[in-house]
Amino acid sequence: MSDPDDPAAPMRRGGHGRIAGLILAGGLSSRLGGGVKGLRPLAGRPMIAHVIVRLAPQVEALALNANAPGLDGFGLPVLPDPVAGFPGPLAGLLAGLVWAAELPGVTHLVTAASDSPFLPRDLVARLAEGPAEGPVLARTDSGPEPVFGLWPVALRDDLSAWLDGGGSRRVQDFAAACRAEYHAFSDDSAPFFNVNTPEDLALAEARATRAED
Repeated sequence: MSDPDDPAAPMRRGGHGRIAGLILAGGLSSRLGGGVKGLRPLAGRPMIAHVIVRLAPQVEALALNANAPGLDGFGLPVLPDPVAGFPGPLAGLLAGLVWAAELPGVTHLVTAASDSPFLPRDLVARLAEGPAEGPVLARTDSGPEPVFGLWPVALRDDLSAWLDGGGSRRVQDFAAACRAEYHAFSDDSAPFFNVNTPEDLALAEARATRAED
């Protein structure tokens, strides 16, 4: 992870400035019995640690969005939702955009889910390939993956107004209002596999164990 205060830190492709990252871990994890999903053990370490290892090298700075205690031990800023009532990932996105706007030279924020331990190691580079002015979200043959997206920091006021005005809590709806584009990823390795149930966790454990063999 590059130092965001270093003026020599590399700029990204596609005309973007520096890109910060946010791991969304603010959900309720109801299908896994509650608690902080990212702290569930996976292959000998917390699931969110797998996400951090993959995303941190791709961004200039990294933070976590969470509304419950327990994530302070990763050495990263922990940003709570600025909107009450657990309204979903858009609230976490707003927290991230406000945080990223304070970082020198950062123009964009990439988001990822804390329960997707196999996200692409080139996620940021691929989302930032083109000259898009608005958000760029991931898509596979199975459909959109809107939690994995590249967002201009300049959208923070628009998102705040959207949430304050009672706009849809679906990421895709806000993205559509911002004329988001989509970048295609192959489904072959299930790069955005996410853990929602005990069965999913067992599948992730088997996959992580195979990768370490």
